[in-house]
Amino acid sequence: MLLDDKCTSCMLCVRECPVWCITLTAHAEPDPASPPEGRQRTINVLDHFAIDYGVCMFCGICIDVCPFDALEWSAVDNLVETSREAAVHDRERLS
Repeated sequence: MLLDDKCTSCMLCVRECPVWCITLTAHAEPDPASPPEGRQRTINVLDHFAIDYGVCMFCGICIDVCPFDALEWSAVDNLVETSREAAVHDRERLS
């Protein structure tokens, strides 16, 4: 399960996944907490997050490497799908 409010789009889960079943896209926005003087800081905003359960081997490495605890195990009712596209669980389905 993805906890949107904790995800910083650091990409560690994507890079460490041994089967590359996680896709993540994000964009940078100005940080509202950034001081007005000096260089403007930015924060990453999550646009898209998906896990392809047709490829995932449920090793849990993504959960272990996340420094922000944005991923956690959850009970998934039914992972059996009739098409490859349906096996990809997007951000809304994972939340």
